[in-house]
Parts: sequence; structure tokens; C-alpha cells
Amino acid sequence: MPRYHSPLMQMLIISGVCFLGPGMFNALNGLGGAGQLDARTTSDANAALYASFAIFSIIGGGIVNMAGVRIPTAISCLTYALYTATYIHYNHTHNGLLTILAGVVLGVGGGILWTAQGVIIVSYPSENEKAKFISIFWVVFNVGGLLGGVLPFAINFSESGALTDSVYMVFVVLECVGACVALMLAPPSTIVRDDGSRATILQANTGLSEEATRVLRVFRNKWMLMLAPMSFASNFFYGYCFSVYNGAVFTPRTRGFNNLLYWTASIISSIALFALLDNARYARRVRGIYAVCVVFAASCAVWAGALIVQLRYSRGGEFTDYPGGLLDFLQTRAAGPIAVYFFMGVVDSWYQNMCYWIIGTLTCDARTTARYIGFHKGIQSVGAAVAWQLVARNVPFVAQLAVNWAVLVVSLPSMACVVMRIEDRALDDRLMYLSPRTNKSFVSHNSGFEMSATPKKPNRLTAAII
Repeated sequence: MPRYHSPLMQMLIISGVCFLGPGMFNALNGLGGAGQLDARTTSDANAALYASFAIFSIIGGGIVNMAGVRIPTAISCLTYALYTATYIHYNHTHNGLLTILAGVVLGVGGGILWTAQGVIIVSYPSENEKAKFISIFWVVFNVGGLLGGVLPFAINFSESGALTDSVYMVFVVLECVGACVALMLAPPSTIVRDDGSRATILQANTGLSEEATRVLRVFRNKWMLMLAPMSFASNFFYGYCFSVYNGAVFTPRTRGFNNLLYWTASIISSIALFALLDNARYARRVRGIYAVCVVFAASCAVWAGALIVQLRYSRGGEFTDYPGGLLDFLQTRAAGPIAVYFFMGVVDSWYQNMCYWIIGTLTCDARTTARYIGFHKGIQSVGAAVAWQLVARNVPFVAQLAVNWAVLVVSLPSMACVVMRIEDRALDDRLMYLSPRTNKSFVSHNSGFEMSATPKKPNRLTAAII
């Protein structure tokens, strides 16, 4: 059993929270229209969600640094339950206003929760365990999506309509349990790794104005700006994959079946990528370059497969013009489109894991990570908001696919450029062995870190750390 204040235990706790909160949300979204036959309300709600998510992700780093991870995460998890509960109201009224408003509230909570999550899985582990921690989190988190797909698949197996109230209620209860699990999180300042180093550099608590200043400095950090296209692309494809692809040409029960495959693919592929990114036989820069090449090639192959399927239809749902009508998993003609969706789960996992791993190479400090992750999630949410608006405004399906593929291609060169400048250890990794009672320290004006000795001259990449 891991120590309570160990990075592993805290990572398992936040994984449980995301399993029960965002994991259930992903399961609903993966059904296309959150289990509704008409996806318009869900698309509008998602656009509103990611708009507010973008704002509160960016300031989420400051909130987490000042308020800690426990209470903000618990409150944020309740916003997922609120959002899901509005679909019960929608089932009876078909009025989507409450769901859209709940999407705005969920954006606030989600922005803060995912910032806290990023702090834990990126800054808590030591340098040689980052990919392992990210992979473990991704496995546990996606088991939530996997089990969330089982519920509607089993309950609605013989039905073809929208999800029933009972299914939504199960999701609401699970998301409330997630809020309770979040109360088990420990403050970042108390986390000590197995080698004795701390998960955060010891320093005086910053005030509101100072924290706001440091958050704004991230927008001048050239490395984070270079990673902005990566962040923009990282959730962009969900709108197309979940609504235009899975939600358009498959029967409701097959959407649930596809979800099982999608999240299973994410789990398996995450483990495979971890084996590469934490392989000590190669320098970290080399590992990163190999991983970027694999992700790029796999992603282009999947979008090519999606294009082959997409050229067969231009309308979705009950009025689809797909040859032969909606696809069911018991039909042999569904095998190819289902396989494409499976591999969408693979590249989703690889891309998301790469994002966290690259950000984790920039710093080991929890406070700095909070600001970096907040920036990443903020830009990510802007991309997602744009993508869901493409869905909500009924942009032609082929055009949406082309935009998604283009966004991916544009994101990879700058990602590769940052990876090629990665060093084997972040500048601040060796600063984690401080003891505030025994070390005299000074504060670096540029970084805000406390250091017990003058650091060596940083390289090009780590010099940009805020």
C-alpha cells in the first residue's frame, strides 16, 4: 500500500476522481449527443462548456496554488453531476436551455479540476517516472469511460431511443461519489517522493496579485506559446469523433458498444506509449522524437480511414444517407467503420499522453506546473469550443473532417521543435531536496523558485521556466 503522502497514492486518488467525474462525462459524450437522438443541445452545451473552461483553466493554476487541490477539486466534481442531471429534465421537457447553462457551470468546475489533475500527475512523479504516472492515470480514467459505456449499452440493448432517466441517475450518483473521493487529496506541499525530494519547491505563499502576475507571464513563455497549437488540437477532434462519426451513422446501442472499444483502445495504447517514453535506454529527447513520429503517422492513418467512411454519407441520425441506413454492431458492414473508431481511441490516448509528457519535461515544481497546465487546458478548451460549434452549426461533415486533419498537421511541427530541445532533467528537479529549516535560500526573480545554491546556467529550454 503506497504512503498517503506519496505521489503514487495521490495520483491514484485523482485518477479515481476523474474516473467518476470526467470519465462519466466522456462516456456520455462518446454516445453522440450525450445519449440523445438530437445532438444539437449537447453540441451547444459543449461549446458553452469549453468557452468557460478556457477562462477558468487559465486562472485555474492560480486558484489551485492559492486554495490547494482538495476543496476546489471536490466542488468541481459536483458540476459534472449537475450537468448530467439536466438531461433528466431534458428528457421530459425537450428544453435545452438548462443543459446549456449547466455546461457553462461545468466549464468553470472542469477548468479547475483538470488543472489540479495536471499538477498531480505531471509534477508529483520524479523525472524518470512521468510517463508511467501519466499512463496509470490514463488507464484508470478511461476505465470510467469504459464502464460508462457498458451502462447504456446494457440498459438500452433492446431499445433505440434516447437514454432513460435511470441511466442518467446512475451517472449522477457516480459523479457525486467522485466529489467525496476528492476530499482525500493531500496538499501539494506535503508530498514527498520515495527518494526524499519534494513535489513542490518550498516558498512563501503568494498573494493574489503576485499569483496573477505569474499566470500572465506564461503568455510570454516562448516554449508554452510554441506548444499552443498542440494544446488547441488536443481536444479538437472530440466533436467530430463523438457526434459526426459515432453519433451519426450508428444505432444507439452500437454507439455504446463503440465506446467500449474506444476506451479499451485508449487504455491499451497508453501502456504501449509509456513503454517508449520512460525507456531509459534512450535519451529523453530521442524518446520524444520517436513518440512524435509515431503519433503523427498513426493520426494521419486514422484520419485517412475516417475519410473513406465519411465519403459515404453527408447526413446523420435517423435521416442518415449512409448506404443501408444506420450501422449496427451485429452487421458485417459495420466492421470497417467500427475499426476506424477503435483506432481513434488509440491516437486520442497517444496525443493526450504526449501533451502531458512534454509539459512535464519543462518543470518538476507543482506551482509552476499548475500555471503551465492551466495555460494548456485553456488553449485546449478554445479549440474544443470551436470544434463543437462546427458540429452545432451543421458544417458539412467532410469539411469538419478536413479541418480536424489540418489542425492536427499544423500542431505537430512546433511540438516536435520543443521536443528536440528537451534535456534529460528539468532545471528545477534538483531543487526539490530543500529543507526550509536547514537551508538558507534566495528567490530567483525570473522563476520565483527558492534555491539553496546558485544554479548552473540553464539551457535554452529550461531558461524559459516561470
